[in-house]
Amino acid sequence: MITARELMHTDVVTIGVRDTMDTAAQQMRQRDIGALPICDGEGHPVGIVTDRDIVVNCLALGRNPTTATAGEFAQGDELRSVEAGTESGAILALMQQYQIRRLPVTEHGRLVGIITEADIAHGVSERQTGEFVEAVCEQQLPARVGEPALRG
Repeated sequence: MITARELMHTDVVTIGVRDTMDTAAQQMRQRDIGALPICDGEGHPVGIVTDRDIVVNCLALGRNPTTATAGEFAQGDELRSVEAGTESGAILALMQQYQIRRLPVTEHGRLVGIITEADIAHGVSERQTGEFVEAVCEQQLPARVGEPALRG
């Protein structure tokens, strides 16, 4: 069975908890990527900031991206990650269950890689990829006040 180490790519660009959202946006633009793992000073992943976070959770709420830090946006979210030896079946199950598009890979708690949707598509069967995409891309429709969210 394929492991996280075989699926992941290791050329991961990260951002520190004290780096600003403006810095995150510039890194994403320069590297043409949509997300950056947020790591503490010892290389432990503590969150992921996406381009959507910058727009929806920072700019749209009136926050200043030159002073708002990545660490502020990492707090409160439960980051899911896997160890490098985790088998692909467990990885797919975790990503599907929590609708995760980017999964940090760690070794002894330190970030060593990341698994993205593209990595899944290249590393597992077409059937598994189809099931993964269907589960992860399933969107929640916004609910009206007082109603539960609907799956669409």
